[in-house]
Amino acid sequence: MSNQPAVKIKPKISSVMWKTVSEACNLACDYCYYSTCNGRPGKFNQIEERKLEKFIKEYMEMSQGLVSFIWQGGEPLLAGLDFFEKVVYYQKKYSTKFKRASNSIQTNGILINKYWAQFFSQHGFFIGVSLDGPKEINDQRRVTSTGRPSFDLVMRGIEHLRNHRVEFNILTVIHETNVHCAKDLMNFYQQENFPYVQFIPCMDFKAQQVEQPGVFAITPEEYGAFLCEAFDHWYNDGQPITSVRFFDNMLTGYLNQTAEHCIHQETCPKALVFEQNGDAYPCDFYMDEAYRLGNINVDSFEDIAMNPKLDAFVNQKKNLPEVCKSCEFLKLCHGGCPRNRHNNASENEQSKTYFCHSYKQIYRYAHNRMKLLADKIKQDKLQTLIKVAYPLPKDNDMCICGSNKTFASCCKRLIL
Repeated sequence: MSNQPAVKIKPKISSVMWKTVSEACNLACDYCYYSTCNGRPGKFNQIEERKLEKFIKEYMEMSQGLVSFIWQGGEPLLAGLDFFEKVVYYQKKYSTKFKRASNSIQTNGILINKYWAQFFSQHGFFIGVSLDGPKEINDQRRVTSTGRPSFDLVMRGIEHLRNHRVEFNILTVIHETNVHCAKDLMNFYQQENFPYVQFIPCMDFKAQQVEQPGVFAITPEEYGAFLCEAFDHWYNDGQPITSVRFFDNMLTGYLNQTAEHCIHQETCPKALVFEQNGDAYPCDFYMDEAYRLGNINVDSFEDIAMNPKLDAFVNQKKNLPEVCKSCEFLKLCHGGCPRNRHNNASENEQSKTYFCHSYKQIYRYAHNRMKLLADKIKQDKLQTLIKVAYPLPKDNDMCICGSNKTFASCCKRLIL
């Protein structure tokens, strides 16, 4: 028997999010699931520099390749440009030729000026901008503490991003005001040449009150109809122009790939969310004491990442009700977000997602066109392989598309 000590396997964390200024925000969106300051941020503290360096050092040391940092709030830009300059400084300090940092920020966009945009461009930040549609829609819900509309301020920030070629996407919350406006939203995105868009259905809950079930602002039928109408515009006769996260992830299922969005994955990702005070949680929908994993001030990043609560949380999504296990759309949905399952199910029984009807509605509606689009992508790949004389599988070999079918019974039919 070898006397060598066992090799300790470091946990792999897919990403880390910091609630950079906790709940502080300069908008008073009435549906926010996290901030309670009503657009009056008041006095708040930056993440202490000692704590920031410790976190970045330990996270970088146990990571390889592209190390994902996500900065949210509240409104993260309230932390100031000097804070993010420190972030980049320490990320570079602890980078190696085998690893480097990747940064993204979710912002309401109203503080973005040329100096922020220059910084984002220089350091390769990806920016998510919250915008609920054209002016007449957005300004009904996304306002300042005094009720001032935000649309023009956000569009000014987006213009700065464009001027400095900063990559960004648009995050739209779907609520009572815009759920019947899918056509208007999609036309707006295309008119403004927004390349990437994602939808989040509005839910009235607080991330800090996990025991309270979410109350949704829209019905499953409304959301399903919204997705179907949005899909018609996204599909664009088989030539999508705008990247819509829901449809992009849906398409990955037809390509036998793993969805990028956690909602459509088999398990929750192994990620960490830090509050401004250093408390760590497994998800920003579960920032409750029962799910607390530790605190970066007193615990090492590795100890937090190895907390058994994290593995238990990641695997809870697999605990599906029987109706989901036998569903024809399981590989596309995987039960949805666990936070959306908390309804009237008994204590010992998992409920299906609130949006089950929505998902089935769009999956059935889009199936034929999604299949055509996936076949076109597979066909293009095959033609590329043929062009470079790459050997294709034999008839009884497994197909290269990942379907677990033989090549003869799968993609061979797509060869021109």
